Amino acid sequence: MPRHTFKRMREDLQAVFDRDPAATSTLEVVLTYAGFHAVLAYRVAHWLKIHGVPFIPRAISQVARWLTGVEIHPGAVIGKGFFIDHGMGVVIGETAEIGDYVTLFQGVTLGGTGKERGKRHPTLGNHVVVGAGAKILGGIKIGDNVKIGANSVVLKSVPPNSTVIGVPGRIIKAEGERMPDATMDHINIPDPIVERFEALERELIELRKKLENQLPSEKS
Repeated sequence: MPRHTFKRMREDLQAVFDRDPAATSTLEVVLTYAGFHAVLAYRVAHWLKIHGVPFIPRAISQVARWLTGVEIHPGAVIGKGFFIDHGMGVVIGETAEIGDYVTLFQGVTLGGTGKERGKRHPTLGNHVVVGAGAKILGGIKIGDNVKIGANSVVLKSVPPNSTVIGVPGRIIKAEGERMPDATMDHINIPDPIVERFEALERELIELRKKLENQLPSEKS
């Protein structure tokens, strides 16, 4: 394999230390991190596939799936600094494209929506973070610096610098400040429906107070 592939592997290794505070040593990551193992297997399988080797790339991806719980089709295109946190249940389809410094949590699917041919899997930009259990389906585009909340189902393209939550996914922040490269605060992602109910409750309380102030006081 060329230097370029080995360089990508080193960048993937560094991504683990940059984004996982539990990573303490290179030996620990190389021997025990299933997500890192899956990415290494993908790098080898992808190199073989683009050089026209039949069968073996797909076989490598299936062996990696059995060993790590992560399925990455060798035809997918993945940029540098890719990190899968924990990894179990991650599925990345054949025509998926992933930019640089992307983070996926466990249970993420980058899948298709049917039996269509051609570009049928999503394209993720740079510095995208996808929360646990999220599903991104179809040949849609996810812009740079996007955060997708846990268990969201995204079926439409998302502009850069946005935050998406819900089923189906809805944008709750767009064109704001640039998102951090590798963090996802699942606890504090706002829920617009809850916020609206809280706002309505506050309005009702204010209206009740005004109404009480306008009524004449009862005589004893």
